[in-house]
Amino acid sequence: MEQSKIEIKLLKDEKSEDDGIDSESRKKGSDPKSGDQPDGQGEEKFILRIKNLVKSYGERLVLNGISLDLRPADVLVLVGPSGCGKSTLLRCLNGLEPINSGDIELDGELITTGDIKWTEIRQKIGMVFQSYELFPHLTVIENILLGPRKVQGRKKEDVLPEANSWLERVGLLDRADAYPRQLSGGQKQRVAIVRALTMQPKIMLFDEVTASLDPEMVREVLDVILELATQGLTMLIVTHEMAFARAVADQVIFLDKGVIVEASPPEKFFNNPDSDRARKFLNVFEFNEIHKVQSL
Repeated sequence: MEQSKIEIKLLKDEKSEDDGIDSESRKKGSDPKSGDQPDGQGEEKFILRIKNLVKSYGERLVLNGISLDLRPADVLVLVGPSGCGKSTLLRCLNGLEPINSGDIELDGELITTGDIKWTEIRQKIGMVFQSYELFPHLTVIENILLGPRKVQGRKKEDVLPEANSWLERVGLLDRADAYPRQLSGGQKQRVAIVRALTMQPKIMLFDEVTASLDPEMVREVLDVILELATQGLTMLIVTHEMAFARAVADQVIFLDKGVIVEASPPEKFFNNPDSDRARKFLNVFEFNEIHKVQSL
């Protein structure tokens, strides 16, 4: 366990050094939940802006005035209790759930208008779900090539080298001709990530991608996402893996009852959160970790 935490911290440190962006200055810049500009700087470029987003299911209010900004290469991690609206927010950003009010902008373009083509938007905002959603009758490589060929109209000979390159990077090149039933849960989730990346999105959304995995398989999936963070991919991640959130996040966004309670750099959030609600939430995870150690 201790060795695993050290490895995660080292990889996060590499992100700060290798992506060409000063991690500390990025965390001290704009508040992601307010859109405030850093002092002494011009207008900042945002790849995604969420303004006063509201979503309800009938009488039940799920998201109540959510506002967030993402800059290129930002990694924002959403944490909070079950049912607080984290996954619903991701689904709204990908057009899988209609919103009641508010605005979503992608590269300065409003994507919440009535005439928006979500098929095109989803090529720019990729998403990986808790379940793998692989077609069981297709091989790994066929699953990966399907979207770029059918949706984007790209030629197989153009996409195949890219797909193989991603498979090699996630350690699955030798499983390209296997069927989903022949893969472990962790392998299936890595294939789902590769499938999304092969569409060449500008932003990736990860919704509890380790929730259905055995503990031994969790790390192999998290390693892939950590590597993507070192490469500067813009990501919005929902997770209950607190050690992972601390390692990968530029900002931690804590949601509760459909509102953003707190948005802080990971060291601040995990060491000295501002709100009593966040402290209570983190105490539950500290208890769980102690319980796990005592039961070993």
